[in-house]
Amino acid sequence: MSAVRREALVLHLDDAPQAVETYGFAGSQGVTLEGQLLRTDDESDTLFVFMHPTSTLQLMPIPEAMAARGMHVLCAASRYPKNDSALVFEKVLLDLGGWIRWAREQAGYASVVLMGWSGGGSLSLLYQAEAEAPTITHTPAGDPVNVAGAGLIPADGVVFIAAHLSRAETLTEWMDPSVIDEADPYRRDTELDIYAANPRHLPPYDAAFVEAFRQAQRDRNHRITAWVREELERLRAAGGPEIERPFIVHRTMCDVRWLDATIDPNDRRPGWCYLGDPRTANAGPAGLARFSTLRSWLSQWSLADSRARSLLNAPRITTTPVLQIENSADDAVPATHNAIVRAALGTADKSYELIPGATHYYKGQPEQLQRCVDTVESWCRERDLLRSSMRTAGARA
Repeated sequence: MSAVRREALVLHLDDAPQAVETYGFAGSQGVTLEGQLLRTDDESDTLFVFMHPTSTLQLMPIPEAMAARGMHVLCAASRYPKNDSALVFEKVLLDLGGWIRWAREQAGYASVVLMGWSGGGSLSLLYQAEAEAPTITHTPAGDPVNVAGAGLIPADGVVFIAAHLSRAETLTEWMDPSVIDEADPYRRDTELDIYAANPRHLPPYDAAFVEAFRQAQRDRNHRITAWVREELERLRAAGGPEIERPFIVHRTMCDVRWLDATIDPNDRRPGWCYLGDPRTANAGPAGLARFSTLRSWLSQWSLADSRARSLLNAPRITTTPVLQIENSADDAVPATHNAIVRAALGTADKSYELIPGATHYYKGQPEQLQRCVDTVESWCRERDLLRSSMRTAGARA
């Protein structure tokens, strides 16, 4: 078997943001995207495209395992690599569209399969829905963004793998509902503080407490959204060069599921989340939505406004085959989310695979990782999405 090679790629898009959204040279000089093409010496007419809205995935186990099998894998970054503070989903759609256009028109691939892993799952569903039937002309903040006129090229297949409903819904289910003052994370409702030294409620939690906890999480998300809209209106009314502002969202890694394994059960480790001890992660710097801007909140995190919610987009995918892979020990994706997506998909060609014991990242799980790659490969071959290529190396130049 040939060794996996990594080819660095750079893609420039003609898009001028209203203000600089990311730090560094690339962020201030228009839109410059980076990616890595993973492949062996084997030729292929099919490209598997991984994109997460904010992460870069070239070091993940799955892309390298697929490439080692002879598949061509593109790990494509958006304009917000490793920093989602100012991320606007509608602009990420343009980035993903640019990569797929590159794959078709410059690299010469006959088939493109979207690999929607984790946060890339809802992105892939949103992209494919807009590529099949474009609708978006503005962001939730009201800024023009011509997704509908961008000519997004549909993928030939979508793989929804270890993925949740959306960043907005996942954040909401992880928000600490005990926070009562967004400016002071130490002011908390002791009735809802499950991480307190002496919490009022202990696992296993009764159904009434869980419902009150969930409603308080939704209420907190909506309160932040209302404040964001007020701040945007204040900036617009003032006029002048100030058009955006950043803010901090405290304590966003708090879920009764992590302390009570009987809630939405799967094979996950109790008292743990993908960031480690959830009590530590809740106040740490790496929690979801910890740093945000007004526009990013509405597009990415608002339960009322984000267009990346899978329930909005899964029914819109009507002509594309979709493979859904769930990991039974996933310690990031809520166990209920996959069934909701599966029921909502509009396509008649939808497949489902559960991988027992698999965690979110497949770290140290070679058997589960191999089963995942086997499933993707066989599913693609059954639909003639993966076949040998007659292209030469020069056709990709």
